[in-house]
Amino acid sequence: MQSRANKTAALIIAVTASFVTPFMASSVNVALPEIARDFSLNAVTLSWIATSYILAAAAFLVPCGKLGDIYGRKKVYLIGITQFCTASILCAISISPTMLIASRVAQGAGAGMIFATNMAIITSVFPPEERGKALGIAVSAVYFGMGIGPFIGGFVTQAFGWRGVFLTVVPLVFFSIYVLTRNLKGDWAEARGTQFDIIGSIIYAGSLVSLMYGLTLTPNPIGVALVAIAILGFWGFVKLELSLNSPVFEMNLLRANKVFSLSSLAALLNYGATFSVTFLLSLYLQNIKGLSPINAGIVLAVQPTIMAILSPLAGRLSDKVEPRVVASTGMVFTAVGLLLLSFLRSHSTFTFILMCLVIMGLGFALFSSPNMNAIMGSVEKRYYGVASGTVGTMRMLGQMTSMGIATLVFALVLGDMRMAPDNHHLFMESLRLCFMVSSALCFAGITASLARGKLRPRT
Repeated sequence: MQSRANKTAALIIAVTASFVTPFMASSVNVALPEIARDFSLNAVTLSWIATSYILAAAAFLVPCGKLGDIYGRKKVYLIGITQFCTASILCAISISPTMLIASRVAQGAGAGMIFATNMAIITSVFPPEERGKALGIAVSAVYFGMGIGPFIGGFVTQAFGWRGVFLTVVPLVFFSIYVLTRNLKGDWAEARGTQFDIIGSIIYAGSLVSLMYGLTLTPNPIGVALVAIAILGFWGFVKLELSLNSPVFEMNLLRANKVFSLSSLAALLNYGATFSVTFLLSLYLQNIKGLSPINAGIVLAVQPTIMAILSPLAGRLSDKVEPRVVASTGMVFTAVGLLLLSFLRSHSTFTFILMCLVIMGLGFALFSSPNMNAIMGSVEKRYYGVASGTVGTMRMLGQMTSMGIATLVFALVLGDMRMAPDNHHLFMESLRLCFMVSSALCFAGITASLARGKLRPRT
């Protein structure tokens, strides 16, 4: 039985980490037009400022989840949060697009270590009957970070320039490190002594990089070849993991645990449908509607604010009501919101935009923490790190897919052109296509969410 003090420390750490990583992503999205002007970037290169962070986080999540199970989740978390802080400072002092993207990769790697262990620490500390509420609070912090990020990011960008955005998280990171080292007792390494799968980790990370870079080059033959290499790499990764006694990713969890596998698939599809919304609407509000960064941030804050308010309630509800019912209802709302956004035009009213964001906020709140509760409650304790890493991986792969769709559409429709008034019609065409694809993904996710079966948390 964990002490009240340890539960409090774990929750503080989880909430802080859950806040700073999405805060950084959403606040940077608002700063992107300013970064584009500063470095004279086209739409595809600009998308890499966001995508490089997600790609690195996704590449590190699975290996770091396993490392946390073997060597201790607290150790891996500490390394990750320290790297995240250092990389944030490097982003702020970047003197070229190359340095900024490289620093974002380092920042994403740190975020991957955080994501891989954050939810696993909560699951290790809190008993099943309290887990949904604790996870709901942590998920609420994610949405609060996403919600306040556009507003703070817009204010900081307008007042101090885009570089200041990367420095806003540094004080909170230091606070998290202090609580972690002084107050959190335990390290939770239930898989201590097992061998780490280095080869599988390299194949997995390499396949992700090949896939994302290939998408940006499509339909160039080199891009198609890289995507094909990525597919072969993932096939080889699955075959390798199934043959090992101590794989970096427990494929048997996906094969033998229906709740775990379909809940993970639902998360992948949900994030794949929704993550690029902030990125796309930030460009729309500032380039098409002519809003300042801070005013664009206020509009974009509506959706995550709704999510932050409702997520704890949804988490508590999933402790009492079957999680798949709550989560599936949420996905329906999200899909409807995305479908409505596909009708967005240059003359669309702010009332219409806000209505879409409210619907999506309600949907995502109902989906996320119940889905997380279903995933973490469906596995044994020794797999908490792997499960947490899987949840984070599905989130990152989904976000990467979402940005990959946006990047691919920009590459096909806009090419290497910079966004300007004379090609705004092409940008609007790209926007509508992105939202249509995203809506289709979300509707597919409803099927996976409903098919997962019933769950009652394990003891």
